[in-house]
Amino acid sequence: MKAIVQDRYGPSDVLRLGEVEPLEAGPGEVLVRVHAASVNARDWHVMRGDPYLARLDFGLAAPKVRIRGTDFAGRVEAVGAGVTRLRPGDEVFGETDAAFAEYVRVPETGALETKPANLTFEQAAALPLAGNTALMGLRDAAGLRAGQHVLVNGASGGVGTFAVQLAKALGARVTGVCSTRNLDLVRSLGADHVVDYTREDFTRAGDVRYDVVFDLVGNRSLADCRRVLTPTGTLVLSGGGVFEGGSLLGPIGLIARGRLVSRFVRHRVRVLTAVPSQENLATLRELAESGALTPVIDRTFPFGEAAQAVRYLEVEHARAKVVLTV
Repeated sequence: MKAIVQDRYGPSDVLRLGEVEPLEAGPGEVLVRVHAASVNARDWHVMRGDPYLARLDFGLAAPKVRIRGTDFAGRVEAVGAGVTRLRPGDEVFGETDAAFAEYVRVPETGALETKPANLTFEQAAALPLAGNTALMGLRDAAGLRAGQHVLVNGASGGVGTFAVQLAKALGARVTGVCSTRNLDLVRSLGADHVVDYTREDFTRAGDVRYDVVFDLVGNRSLADCRRVLTPTGTLVLSGGGVFEGGSLLGPIGLIARGRLVSRFVRHRVRVLTAVPSQENLATLRELAESGALTPVIDRTFPFGEAAQAVRYLEVEHARAKVVLTV
């Protein structure tokens, strides 16, 4: 079977289309023929082994998992013994390692769910990782409630575009922070107010205070973000941090400080770890089918151009999601 593989760390040209061993569905497993797979920041972080400290998890000399990709959508090709929830021909989406491939093998009880009926395969593939991060950040980490005011820093990115829509679905007032070219996009997703970070500093917003700040960029200090919170507000940290930690630590230093600070301040500081689950995918499917959540796709690339797709996400500051069609 064909897959996008890498044998060493480096820039996007280390990714290549290659042949790997075919997969079969074992007991309790589902074999999915992939129709689309989306690109996430995680892909280029693993590709580069960046930050270096993360290589303790990724693999010291080269990635332990040679095939890149996490999000996928496709049709069930075969099921293993004991599988009862799905059958060949079912349209599904989910999250697993090695998704940039013609086929993926996923436990039936893993992060795998029937595809939203109103979404294309490309839209469905854009949903799992980023949608789950937004859902867990707002619903679980922040405990966002109707009537609260939330600020999303990085509102035009993959997670941010979902976060704006989810916050509105939860009944919150939403302020989105993005660049000039993305203001109209963020407004179209339902944001009540937008901040152009090239012209305005949201951490110096005068009397404006937020119940929740969802920081998806990591380019502001904890003190800056806490400055605009209400006295009992919540700061949720997810991703980012490259600006502070560089290639050695990346967001790890910021995350460590966040956990430390949370013990000594009145504000709640939450460091988000988004764990994929079938239950959360089912929630995202229901939101998508209700019309409350629509994936936004910036560009699609053919499967064989995965290196260009990852480069585009990494270098060109893509808005929303980038997707591979398989």
